[in-house]
Amino acid sequence: MDSKKIKNIIALVVAAASVVTAIIVSCGSGDTFATFWALFPPVVAIVLALITKEVYSSLFTGIVGGGIFACGGSFTTAVDHIVSDGFISAVSGQSGIFIFLVILGIVVALVNKSGGSAAFGRWASTHIKSRAGAQLATMALGVLIFIDDYFNCLTVGSVMLPVCDAHKISRSKLAYIIDATAAPICMIAPISSWAAAVSSYADGTGMSGIELFVRAIPYNFYSLLTLFFIIMIVVMKADYGPMLRHERNAIDNGDLFSSEERVETTTETPNPKGKVTDLILPVLVLIAVSVFALIYVGGFFGDDPAYAGNFIEAFANTDATVGLAWGAVLVLVLLIGYVICRGLMTFKDAMECIPKGFFAMVPAILILTMATSLKNISNDLLGSKEFVEALMVNNAGSLDKFLPAVIFIVATLLAFATGTSWGTFGILIPIVCSMFDVSNPLLFIGMSACLAGAVCGDHCSPISDTTIMSSAGAQCLHVNHVATQLPYAITVAVISFVCFLIAGFVQNAVICLVIGAGLVVGTLCLVKFCLNKSK
Repeated sequence: MDSKKIKNIIALVVAAASVVTAIIVSCGSGDTFATFWALFPPVVAIVLALITKEVYSSLFTGIVGGGIFACGGSFTTAVDHIVSDGFISAVSGQSGIFIFLVILGIVVALVNKSGGSAAFGRWASTHIKSRAGAQLATMALGVLIFIDDYFNCLTVGSVMLPVCDAHKISRSKLAYIIDATAAPICMIAPISSWAAAVSSYADGTGMSGIELFVRAIPYNFYSLLTLFFIIMIVVMKADYGPMLRHERNAIDNGDLFSSEERVETTTETPNPKGKVTDLILPVLVLIAVSVFALIYVGGFFGDDPAYAGNFIEAFANTDATVGLAWGAVLVLVLLIGYVICRGLMTFKDAMECIPKGFFAMVPAILILTMATSLKNISNDLLGSKEFVEALMVNNAGSLDKFLPAVIFIVATLLAFATGTSWGTFGILIPIVCSMFDVSNPLLFIGMSACLAGAVCGDHCSPISDTTIMSSAGAQCLHVNHVATQLPYAITVAVISFVCFLIAGFVQNAVICLVIGAGLVVGTLCLVKFCLNKSK
């Protein structure tokens, strides 16, 4: 029996066992709310995804298990939880992001058809001479687009995909660079949707949310060290784990996927009249309009004195799911008018790009819908927030200086299991703020540990929306992205954990970052030594 059949049998056994367990527990007399069972469905989904390399059935199994856990032994209630509280709630809650995804897919199709991407590829081939240059350019573009991680993932992917393909960079490596840049840069940028979300949880600290966020940035070891890790792994050419196989296969054989399955893409014949400005201009307009839309939704132009004319407060008050969709609609109308006026395509050609853009985003939308359904059931119906809160509060008193490291671990595990960094710091930030006095430096270190752990777990989780977006942006198989990224994320996570241990006693960000950077370089040197020795 081959390994694939064995894995399928194991996955079937795990899925069946999880459903049976849910039925037994649900039909029993015990209450599943705010208990260990709250994290059981997402953990099962993650385990199945890692075993089968197939995400749809894995997520669906977790959703079904969660619905059964919360049904109290009633079949109709279980179905209602799965359909209403799961899928319907997910679609309605993420509808703005779905609109943004679809329109961004259409924008990409329009830019490709107009010849803008091909022109940029020709320009890049004369200016970006090496694989390292292409990878660092991808990272640099990701750093520049610090407004929002969704926007970052899809925009960087669409712009840099042809450049990375030309330099034989595997889709998995491209997806990793996108993913490892998007969330970390948003988490250390004071003007971003993430900063806005974090600042809203600062009530009771005696300072503004933005001030608390900014003072926590130097201690956000995972985000800062991840960006440093990308640079070092590119410069030192120190790939390892599954990523090494993907990269070698891309270089030696020109195979960018390293698997039998491929991401289906529609090939367009680009307009030879296309120029680099036909790519750069839509991206710049998209950034400008998105920022305008975000602050508009946040009340910058409204009558409320708390937000009117105040960029920071309006950004903190915005809803990215509304603002990004709002901006995307405007950009789409402007772009269609632009390409027609430029004579790059007819109105009919532009309209043909609409379904093509939608089809390109269907896999990401399906995965995001199912992942959000699983989060809703785990968080709202099974009480994962209350379970983690009780766990933290009950054990905080005896931890003292070790609290930052412990908070980092808890945040990482919670984000990994639930697939949401925003949900994680939404749960943990109020708890962290209640643990420390405002005058205690550990407040900022603990806050950073919470944010860093949320990003780390989000990176590692196959059900994370940012991970899904990165796969979509790089047009990479989602399971390949998860498998190749995991060793890198774990490496930086371990080093960050050491830094948080030290920070609890030293309370000096510079010293901890220097130690962390040294550990990154030392780890990669050791990896290269071991790989060279094994040849």
